[in-house]
Amino acid sequence: MPFTPITPEKLSCAVVRQIELLILRGVLRPGQRLPSERELSEKLGVSRPSLREAIASLQESGLLTSRAGSGIFVDDSLAAAFPEALTRLFSEHQEAVFDYIAFRRDLEGLAAERAALRGSETDLKVINTIYCKMEGVQSKRNQNDEARLDAEFHMAIVEASHNIVMLHMMRSMFGLLRTGVFYNRQVMFRQRTTRAVLLQQHSAINTALQERDPAAARRAVEEHLDYVEKCLIEQQKAEHNEMIAKQRYEHVREM
Repeated sequence: MPFTPITPEKLSCAVVRQIELLILRGVLRPGQRLPSERELSEKLGVSRPSLREAIASLQESGLLTSRAGSGIFVDDSLAAAFPEALTRLFSEHQEAVFDYIAFRRDLEGLAAERAALRGSETDLKVINTIYCKMEGVQSKRNQNDEARLDAEFHMAIVEASHNIVMLHMMRSMFGLLRTGVFYNRQVMFRQRTTRAVLLQQHSAINTALQERDPAAARRAVEEHLDYVEKCLIEQQKAEHNEMIAKQRYEHVREM
C-alpha cells in the first residue's frame, strides 16, 4: 500500500516554508529587511532557536542574507534576472530599449487584463491609492516622486494579476529601469504637456481596472506604452539633431 508514516514537522521547517512563500508571492521583496529576531519569533509564535535554525537554512539556500549591524534581509540577487555582462550589453545598445518597451507592452497588457478579471477589491484599492498619489505630486513637479509612483503603479497592476512568474520577471525589468539601464525615465517628464498626457493615460488604466473591464485595461496599457515609445523616438531624434547643430555651430565659429 502507498502509505508512509506521518511525522510531526519541525517548527523551523514551518518557518522556512512560510518565508519562502512570502518571497515567492512577492510580499517580501529583494533587499527588504526582516523584523528583529525578537519581533519575528513573536509574530511566528516560535522559539528563537527554531527561528535561528530556519534563518540559517534560508541563508544557505540564498534567499536571505545577513548584513553586519543591520539585520537579516531578503537577498538582493533575487531581483536580478540577467547576468551582469548581458545587462551591460543592454545599456550599450539602443535597440534593447525598444525591445524592452515591446516586452513590457505585451506582458503588462496581459497583466492588466488579468488584474481586471482576477484582482481582489484590495488589489484595486492599492492601484487606485497609488494613482491618487500620482495626482497629488503632479503639481509639485518632483520628477523623482513621479517616476517612483509611476513604477509602483505598474508593479501594483502586475501584482494584482496574481501570476508569480510574471511578478518576478517584471520586478527584474523594473529593477533595470530604476538603475537607468534602458533609459532615464525622467526624460518622460521634461515637458509639461507630456507629464499631463502621462497622467491622463494612467487615469484611463486605473478607470478600466476599477470598472473591471479587461479589454479596456489592456488597451489603455498598450496605448500608454506606445506613447512612451513614440516619446523616446522623438527624444532620440532631437538629441541627434542637436549633435549635428553643435557640429555646424563649431564649424561656423572656426570660419
